Amino acid sequence: MSTIAAPASLPARMGWFSRAEAWLDNKGKGAWIAAMVLGFIFFWPIGLALLAYMIWSKRMFNKSCNRSRHMSPKFTAMRSSGNTAFDAYKNETLRRLEEEQENFEAFLGRLREAKDKAEFDQFMDDRAKTAKEERESEDA
Repeated sequence: MSTIAAPASLPARMGWFSRAEAWLDNKGKGAWIAAMVLGFIFFWPIGLALLAYMIWSKRMFNKSCNRSRHMSPKFTAMRSSGNTAFDAYKNETLRRLEEEQENFEAFLGRLREAKDKAEFDQFMDDRAKTAKEERESEDA
């Protein structure tokens, strides 16, 4: 396997393939994927070979090649910090924020209903006015 090192400090006796592999490892999984995509664009067998190599060498699933591995914010909010006072504060704050969100969504619902009712009332008034005008024009 290759070592993760800066490209400038790579030994000169390493072949071009080993140097390229170390450079891509140093840049992370995104560089491997970009190289594979470019391989497919310029000459599809190169892209296919890179894909096969990435799968065979387990580069697609290697944690050391993935430098930006973070938990999603949804799961980090549920994790315990180890400090019970802070966890209680965090849980209370999250509960309060969820309650505020529900109240705000209910407010928006009432606002939409009021707007719909006003538009419907305006439509009915216009319709009644038009019907009244038609009756008056028929009577004359």
